[in-house]
Amino acid sequence: MKIKKEELKLIQEQQKKLNELVHNIGLLESQKHGLLHEIAGVNKEIEDYKEVLEAEYGAINIDLENGAYTKIDTDVESNKKD
Repeated sequence: MKIKKEELKLIQEQQKKLNELVHNIGLLESQKHGLLHEIAGVNKEIEDYKEVLEAEYGAINIDLENGAYTKIDTDVESNKKD
């Protein structure tokens, strides 16, 4: 005994669609993995350049709109309340 041709065709189409979706998820996960590695690389570049800037200017906060900066008070003693 067999199911009707139309029923089999519908099941096959559903299975094909499911397989395509699972395949696409795999591709997206692979892309995500690559992007996460790129993020880690950019974060490392940022941290490295922060050290370069700190060597030249000391501890500063930079306004990313115009490049102005303010010194960061690193003197813990001056922040203590009597």
